[in-house]
Amino acid sequence: MAALRRNTPRRRIRRRGMALADAIIGGVMLGIGLSVILSVACRSLATHTDGEKRLVASWLADELLTMVLVEGPDNYPMLYDTSGSFAPPFEEFSFEVDIDTPDRGMPYRVTALVQWGRRARDAVLVDTLIARRLGDPEQLREPYEPVDREARYYEDELEE
Repeated sequence: MAALRRNTPRRRIRRRGMALADAIIGGVMLGIGLSVILSVACRSLATHTDGEKRLVASWLADELLTMVLVEGPDNYPMLYDTSGSFAPPFEEFSFEVDIDTPDRGMPYRVTALVQWGRRARDAVLVDTLIARRLGDPEQLREPYEPVDREARYYEDELEE
């Protein structure tokens, strides 16, 4: 029995040392786990922000091309700026509209570039073809017959 009592304090010291080592290892593992989680969260936030800006830039480019279509490629440069910045709340976005004059009878090649940063990938470029507006420029562009949208979608129900 005396031999067992002498070994007991040594075993306690060893156990205390192991508990401290376990706590240190656990703390290191927790730190690594938290740093990985924070890194993934930061990357996710950056990707989300980039996607949001890309979506807004796409909307703005679509608006530019729609205005070229509405006014006509001939008239657009006389009515609007072909480069500059957008009005608030989109002042961080800049644009360029390039309209190539085609040969007779060919469509215009219209390019809209919207940028928001300094990196080359912080831009949206849309390229399309737009035909000339023929005839009277003041002519209303309406269908000859009114469009009955409800009949179009509820044809089956109206026949029964």
